[in-house]
Amino acid sequence: MHTLAALRAGELAGIRRLDLAAGLTEFPREIFALADTLEILNLSGNALSSLPDDLDRLHRLRVIFVSDNQFTRVPDVLGRCRNLEMIGFKANQISELPAAALPEKLRWLILTDNRLSVLPAELGRCTRLQKLMLAGNRLERLQEELAACRNLELLRISANRFRSLPDWLTTLPRLAWLAYSGNPCSAADEAAALEDLHISPVEWHALELHHALGEGASGVIYRAHHRTADEPVAVKMFKGALTSDGSPRSEKAACIAAGSHPGLIPVVGKVSGHPADVPGLVMSLIDPSFGNLAGPPSLESCTRDVYPADARFSLRAALDLALGIASVVAHLHQRGVMHGDLYAHNILWNRAGDCLLGDFGAASFLPRQQAAHAIALQRLEVRAFACLLEEVLERCTAPAAELAGLWQLQQRCADADVAARPLFTEIREVLAGMSGQP
Repeated sequence: MHTLAALRAGELAGIRRLDLAAGLTEFPREIFALADTLEILNLSGNALSSLPDDLDRLHRLRVIFVSDNQFTRVPDVLGRCRNLEMIGFKANQISELPAAALPEKLRWLILTDNRLSVLPAELGRCTRLQKLMLAGNRLERLQEELAACRNLELLRISANRFRSLPDWLTTLPRLAWLAYSGNPCSAADEAAALEDLHISPVEWHALELHHALGEGASGVIYRAHHRTADEPVAVKMFKGALTSDGSPRSEKAACIAAGSHPGLIPVVGKVSGHPADVPGLVMSLIDPSFGNLAGPPSLESCTRDVYPADARFSLRAALDLALGIASVVAHLHQRGVMHGDLYAHNILWNRAGDCLLGDFGAASFLPRQQAAHAIALQRLEVRAFACLLEEVLERCTAPAAELAGLWQLQQRCADADVAARPLFTEIREVLAGMSGQP
């Protein structure tokens, strides 16, 4: 984090990224001295409510984060920033997104946790848009014009007021990661999925929390000791009412509804009796031989995960991984759950070929009474699998001839005609045949 004093003293000359959280109520004009180099501007965690009308003087600006401030309107000047690709205004008080505020090169728009009730039709002109994050607003519909955003890959509309999803949504050729839980259109399916399920309560006083094992958008996972069972466990404590993907309530419901499968982390129970009523889940502790398959997308990669430079996979490892994930997602879909965030960074794996799919923060419930719509939604997630398979195959050490069948399957899963994609039950069968498994 940089300081205002260093900025004013000219000590930050030549930097490409500025992170400044200093209780600001006005935009520091000294930032303009960085115009020839500044590409990423992070002013999150201040008390700003406006940006200067000449912000476009920052002619190299690609990314701007102004989350946790006091904006009620996305400033028009952003639309004049000719190189701006990413805009983040999470957790403000925004009720208006003017068409003038949309830059031509926009790829990634974050307006999570605001007060938007309508989107401008002009958003459909942002044909480069890949990520659109709108969870926690007051939206009731998506404008028909958004169907023109054919490059859209990730959409978060959880915790809004949608009573239905538009039919055109399931025809977008690149959409792969969709989250819509916590809306009226999914409330009945969520309730029905949980109706006959039971999860045991684990009293808070029976848990002894140790160190943190990891942290995600929705909560922190701790290593803990379950005194009653006298065994080590993992405990996920949820952070708050809303994340970039949706609500912890919906995540917890999806974890429970997912049931049991070798490719899922077993849920032991739900935390009960926390003194501050913080929700939590108790899960089995994973063997330390497991690690994340990849890291999350970067600002540059936008929608694609970042792998270690030396990541390589044998044909056997690629097959085991693909089959394991196809099997667990087929299981989820059969139980009425769409994962919504099928990414390598949410997969734990080991060199023995075992893999576990985690993080249900973006999970949604498939419509039980609309079979055709449910199948169309499942086929969106098939494209997420196509992306994962592509990333693995690009790093596979086997000769090209031995990978031909897998590449053919990958291309079928990525078909621009969504209705032509196979479902996960078929994908699982094809991979089982390649693996020589029954």
